[in-house]
This record gives sequence, C-alpha cells and structure tokens, in this order.
Amino acid sequence: MMTRRLANAWLSSVISISLVLLLVGVGSLLLVNARGISDYFKENLEIAVIMNQEVPEAEAVDFMRVLDTCSFVHTARFISREQGIDEMTELMGADFLAVFEHAPVPISVNLTLTPEYVSNEKIKEVAASISASPLVEDVIYQESLVDSLNSNLSKISLFIGIFILLLLFISFVLINNTVRLGIYACRFTIHTMQMVGATKAFIRKPFLVKSVYQGVYASLLSIMVLVGLLFYVKSQFVQLFQIFHLELLLLVMGIVIVSGVLICVLATCFAVNKMVSLKKSELYF
Repeated sequence: MMTRRLANAWLSSVISISLVLLLVGVGSLLLVNARGISDYFKENLEIAVIMNQEVPEAEAVDFMRVLDTCSFVHTARFISREQGIDEMTELMGADFLAVFEHAPVPISVNLTLTPEYVSNEKIKEVAASISASPLVEDVIYQESLVDSLNSNLSKISLFIGIFILLLLFISFVLINNTVRLGIYACRFTIHTMQMVGATKAFIRKPFLVKSVYQGVYASLLSIMVLVGLLFYVKSQFVQLFQIFHLELLLLVMGIVIVSGVLICVLATCFAVNKMVSLKKSELYF
C-alpha cells in the first residue's frame, strides 16, 4: 500500500513538472526561431524598381535576371505593363485610364531583399546602386515602413527574451515547490538517517539520483506533448512553418531536457539541505 502511494506521488510529481517544462519548451521554440520570425517579415518587404517608359519588356526581363543574381536580392518579380494596369484597375476602378492619353503604368521589377539589407541605410545603398542603371527611372520603398518594421522586430525580440526569463523563473518556483513537497514527506526518514550517523552527502545522493530520473522522465513527457501539439498546429496552419523550422526542434528538446534535469537537481539540493538542517522539534511543523 505504501509503495503504491509513493509511486502515485512520484508519478504526479513527474506530470506536474512535465506541464511546467511544456511552457519552457514553447518558450524555447520561440527563442530558437526568433531569427526566423525576423527574417520572414524582412524577406516579405518589397521595393519597386520603376523602369523608364521607353525600355522594352525583353530588356527589362534581362535586367531583372541580373538583379536576381545580386547578393542583396532575395527574390525578383517582373511586373509587365499589362499586369500593372490590371493591378491599378483593381485598386482604382476600370475607368482610371480614361483621363490619360497614354497608359501611365510603367514596367517594374519588385524586389525583396535578404534580411541583412533591410534597414534604411542599407536600402539607400541598394537603391543608389540600382538607380545608377540608365534603364531605371526610380526605386520606390516606404522608408517609414522599414523603420517601423525594424523597431517592432526589436520590441518582439525583447518581449521574447523577457518571456523566456519569466518562464524559467516560474518553472523553477513551481518545480521547486513540487520537489520540496516530495522531500518534506521524507523528513522523518532523513532525520533517522542523521541519527545513525549518515553524512549530508550520503543523505543527499539518493534524492539527487531520483531527481535526475524525475527530470528526464518529465522532460520526455513534455517533449512528446510538444511534438504532438506542433504536428497538430502544422496540419491546421501550414504557413506558420515558413517561420518555424522543425530542424531546430532537436535544439528545443535539448533545452527542455537540460532545464528539467538542472531545475530538479537544484531544487532537490536546496530542499534536502534545508531538511537536514532542521531540528527534531521543527519536523512537526
């Protein structure tokens, strides 16, 4: 009966710790993909290269192919006059061309840049380089949008960092309380071991070994739940995995396991040290 009760207590501790480590796993997933999140938004910011009116489409296509080979270009998309007219018609209505003698819509090339070039300073350098071509009339991008994007991404990174620190603190507190309750139940056993001459290191050892196993089992349980949640989310929101990279999941698993074992061992260490320091009269309170 006692063995069954201890097994149930140990199992409930593992489940409680695994739920806390699940939060650590979610936070770690955000942390290791923070760069991917930032790059995703930066790679979707477009700048428009407006070609001169007299430039033929074939020459503009050749110029686009040259741009596509540049180190600062992520993608290059050719917009013909017909495509431009269709897009303007969609925005402004079918009669917008009626006031013009000639179609004012030029050929253009829409570029997205590699993430390291998405800042106003770098984009100005890129725009100056592209504008040097006699084929180009203008390079258009929203300067305020670039500033806003970089500012918001910095805030998101700061928020993720603070969120991770809070999660680790909360995890330590919750796991520490769970471990302390388990060790508190063994306080009389610890006291008996002290009475027969056991050293603190001898008393601490079995509890530390148990905490390592507890941390590993709780980590594995939380990882299984996290992987299940990820594949469910992937089946519902496929586009989300353009930002989150599953190959980084192994790193997240490592973080969860190390966090689980480390927090359990530290919490056990503190709790056992406190128990062995209690006087006999304090065991009943």
